[in-house]
Amino acid sequence: MAFSWSLKNLPKQIFINNEYVGSKNNKKLSLYNPKDGSLIVDDVSLASEQDVDAAVAAAEKAFPAWKKMLPNERRNIMTKCTLRCIWQIDKFGGESWPQKDGFLKIVRNEPLGVTAGIVPWNGPIGTIGLKAAPALATGNCFILKPSEKTPFSSLALGTLIKEAGLPPGVFQILTGDGSTGAIIASHMRIRKVSFTGSIATGKKIQEMAAKSNLKRVTLELGGKSPAVIFDDCNLDNAVMWTANAITANTGQVCFAASRVYVQEGIYDKFIEKYKEAMKNKVKEVSAPDKETTNIGPLVDEAQFKRVAGFIERGQKGQGKLLVGGQRIGDKGFYIEPTVFTDVDPTSEIHCEEIFGPVSVVKSFKTEEEIMALANNTNFGLMAGVFTQDINKALRVASDFESGMVGINCVSLMFMVSPFGGSKESGVGRECGIHALRAFTEPKTIMINMNY
Repeated sequence: MAFSWSLKNLPKQIFINNEYVGSKNNKKLSLYNPKDGSLIVDDVSLASEQDVDAAVAAAEKAFPAWKKMLPNERRNIMTKCTLRCIWQIDKFGGESWPQKDGFLKIVRNEPLGVTAGIVPWNGPIGTIGLKAAPALATGNCFILKPSEKTPFSSLALGTLIKEAGLPPGVFQILTGDGSTGAIIASHMRIRKVSFTGSIATGKKIQEMAAKSNLKRVTLELGGKSPAVIFDDCNLDNAVMWTANAITANTGQVCFAASRVYVQEGIYDKFIEKYKEAMKNKVKEVSAPDKETTNIGPLVDEAQFKRVAGFIERGQKGQGKLLVGGQRIGDKGFYIEPTVFTDVDPTSEIHCEEIFGPVSVVKSFKTEEEIMALANNTNFGLMAGVFTQDINKALRVASDFESGMVGINCVSLMFMVSPFGGSKESGVGRECGIHALRAFTEPKTIMINMNY
């Protein structure tokens, strides 16, 4: 199943019913290379309402047969196109209750029908698997809408989908911008949409879903994740995890540890090591197509200006710039890993998600003090606690208002356990059995044993 793409033959058409086809929309998407700002293409299809309707119609036609296919057969096909369902879909059974009251109760997990996933630019392939795999594994048909900033990796899947033997209409790809996403979220015949992205867009999707057909919604949204570091921690371990957490993917990660709180007894030692770690991270910044690169550019000019704006405003009374803050080079959208200290807890750099390699560090005295500050946010995706006292670690982990907590680690996920946040960081969960439940509807069947 070998194939390759070059700049000359990048997939630019939408993928409907197992074929690449042109969009009905005259508008096109333009893509720029983040390493130097150069234009890549300016004619990527932007799916219209007609295109969405066509994809839905194809999915509805394919759904009955795909739903009836044995789970292990669906799994085998999905594995061929790299959508590995690690949740052992053939083991995803239902429930039953004995007929002590004269009625046998059986609960089946039924697929929803036509479902959709709207994925972000910061993880264009990984997030596809989190949505498409559980949707398809449970017998749904799936429509993928990638970000307008990163359409090519998604469109390239069309070749794998077809060669793997997925029936036409089961998995389709519609490139577009926010207008395409709005059509999907508002569509009366799409039964579920799973979205990863900003809180503002997530709220709009939830509203459109409610106003249309009350479609099911999973929202994996933003974060401003705290890492609480106590005096008794393993200092080198805490520095390593927090430095990696804010620079991975150039800080463009929803669960990045962007608020670092250090108990005053080790604050000076931590700052010294953390600053040095960030300086060393600059050496890892380079073009994304180099094998030795660990930190690439920000995704585009708009994101670069957003992050640079936060850094510029942060230096005007919000905090003290400890390290970084400068553009790297004169081409592309590279920026130094940046740290602010002595930050005003009401400032925007402390409170808002920057989505770049920018963190804030504050000292604290007591556990009670820091837990109040850590939870004083509308976000609740990830948190971390660093200590060698297991009782303290479990107590703090319980007190965090967060969907996920790391003990002596932070900003990570596992495919077998639920991924998602509380408060405005999201609705629902991805990964593991929770993902399968999110794409199914429980159906209760009651059998009268006494007729």
